Amino acid sequence: MSNITLHTLSSMKKNGEKFAVLTAYDACFSHLVSSAGVEVILVGDSLGMVLQGNDSTLPVTVEEMAYHTQAVARGNQGSLIMSDLPFMSYATPEQAMDSSAALMQAGANMVKLEGGAWLAETINLLAERGIPVCAHLGLTPQTVNKLGGYRVQGRDKASAQQMINDAVILQDAGASVILLECVPSILAKEITMAVDVPVIGIGAGAGTDAQVLVMHDMLGVTPGRSPKFVKNFMADADTIEEAVANYAKAVKDGSFPAEEHGFE
Repeated sequence: MSNITLHTLSSMKKNGEKFAVLTAYDACFSHLVSSAGVEVILVGDSLGMVLQGNDSTLPVTVEEMAYHTQAVARGNQGSLIMSDLPFMSYATPEQAMDSSAALMQAGANMVKLEGGAWLAETINLLAERGIPVCAHLGLTPQTVNKLGGYRVQGRDKASAQQMINDAVILQDAGASVILLECVPSILAKEITMAVDVPVIGIGAGAGTDAQVLVMHDMLGVTPGRSPKFVKNFMADADTIEEAVANYAKAVKDGSFPAEEHGFE
């Protein structure tokens, strides 16, 4: 696979081709994931839960994100690396620039942050300075305490319209990618059609341009009950490599997510 860039992802959206996104947190899995046809590796602050054993992403620091981004960059075989800006590391535009610089210098090709239209100024400043941004809307895990738990977002008319508006505002501010988590499938499709940039979904139905899962979830190793939007690709595979390749293929041919993985 030749090196994946933002231009690659934009061209895929334009041509109606789906692309796959998967988390990785170290060099070995980065090598495996990028060699299996996954276009984007997400170094997620989900590492706070799946690696560190915390009950949320909130304790994760910029230094920890930079450490894991460096490890992923060393093993990467051409995927685009997107790294999360952790909780309270982008509360001001100046802080966002410092935090983003740390992750980009560690090897990220793009940073991801959570929030709506209030982030427009920050995204504009980052984009002007050459830092590609993915804007994360819908269920934003860093604000789980304010949201009152892990709940589907955008189910009522007002909040759905607000999410559409936010996506357009953040795109216009300079966001290169939008990520939608746990939103109704119909709304996610509307947003995907309303913006020109690629839209990645997780628990957002099959109408987005791409899908992302936490690697530990799709391999079936996360303790406890899996979220509705997760499929265990290890169940029908003999090796981890085969499971990851099957995930990438299923995203691209549209067989994942199926209807049962989405929300109304």
